[in-house]
Amino acid sequence: MNSHNDLRRHGLFDARVPRYTSYPTAPQFGTAVGAGGFSDWLGDVPEGAEISLYLHVPFCRRLCWFCACRTQGTASLAPVSAYVETLLAEIAVIAAALPAGVRLARLHWGGGTPTLLPPAEITLLAAALRAAFPLAPGAEFSVEIDPGEIDDGRLDALAAAGLTRASIGVQDFDPLIQSAIGRHQPYALTRDAVMAIRARGVTSLNADILYGLPYQTEARIAASVRQLLSLSPDRVALYGYAHVPWMSRRQQMIPVDAIPVPEARLALFETATALFAEAGYEAIGIDHFARPGDSLAVAARGGHLRRNFQGYTDDRADVLVGLGASAISRLPQGYAQNAPATAHYTRAIREGRLATARGHAFAGEDRLRARIIEALMCDFRLDRDALAQAFPSAASGLDAMIDDGARPFAGLLHRDAAGLSIPPAARPLTRMIARSFDAYEAAAGQHSVAV
Repeated sequence: MNSHNDLRRHGLFDARVPRYTSYPTAPQFGTAVGAGGFSDWLGDVPEGAEISLYLHVPFCRRLCWFCACRTQGTASLAPVSAYVETLLAEIAVIAAALPAGVRLARLHWGGGTPTLLPPAEITLLAAALRAAFPLAPGAEFSVEIDPGEIDDGRLDALAAAGLTRASIGVQDFDPLIQSAIGRHQPYALTRDAVMAIRARGVTSLNADILYGLPYQTEARIAASVRQLLSLSPDRVALYGYAHVPWMSRRQQMIPVDAIPVPEARLALFETATALFAEAGYEAIGIDHFARPGDSLAVAARGGHLRRNFQGYTDDRADVLVGLGASAISRLPQGYAQNAPATAHYTRAIREGRLATARGHAFAGEDRLRARIIEALMCDFRLDRDALAQAFPSAASGLDAMIDDGARPFAGLLHRDAAGLSIPPAARPLTRMIARSFDAYEAAAGQHSVAV
């Protein structure tokens, strides 16, 4: 098959679709889920369960123009210290709502810039979390680290708190591109941060790099990937830059005429992918890569790969609790999101209540469709019998559902009695294929381009 022509014929270069880090996606959340419902869900967590916890620090010393995350700039640490006090109060509120004996299998600090916290506050926060939610055996503690916002004191505090995995943002090493996206981060700065992380016994390193940035060419992304590979990360996320200035006003600083068109974005992705494969990394889902011995690669080979708001994961916990402004929790009953605005979040917590502002309670076919979309995004296939076993009440309608979802991509997908699979040449369409199983209507303008 002529891959690019088929991809063009199916609208890859024109479509805007969700990234499907959740289903339903966040734009579908509503105010029907509030603090009371979320509290009930927390109370239903089994005693002694192992859960995951995500802690969001929305502050940054500088606001990178490319970023569309929930962040805010700060010139001083005063608002950061006040926010830490609020987090400590939220930990107490969440701990009171959960049954006894709950332990953490995974703990992740994201942002924003978690490493903006001074060493004493890192230590204070880590101790409060551990006191409220003891770590389970083999628990993982990961933190997003900005190479430009880290030093020996903060690294020592993180290491003492039990850091097991560090995640660093690279984006691109080219100075022209860094200037265009408002992110000054020389290779030497990143290399020194990696060396300092590893010197403290942190053996697992994640890195993020972007394709589709302004002025990016195949030669430039190849140079950046080679520099990244020289740091020997264990995992890499190769994300497509999402230009959504209607959602993130700072992106208006990005020179639009320098952003690669969708066809060029695909070429950038393929260039980077080939270099990761040449270096021995295994492709994980649509945009991650890992060394063969990494637990993410092991999970992918074993059919245990999952997808959440941080991307691909091998975390099997049924409960993910989000702490901090805008943080999202996922439980078997649905999603609950904290108030996005720091002031509203702080007010709720200081009043001794949960800060839940919106969410979604699973109903109807939500769980089935969520599993279908996750399977496509993680494994590129649907196992019809496994779905029927997991959702027996829906078994009689599964074949029709699969046929309906596959129909727009006739001739590209492999459909048989066992289910549905996406051949390698069609995998750039995976998010679009997942969208065909999404029962919710959404405006295309809410999402990033499909490639």
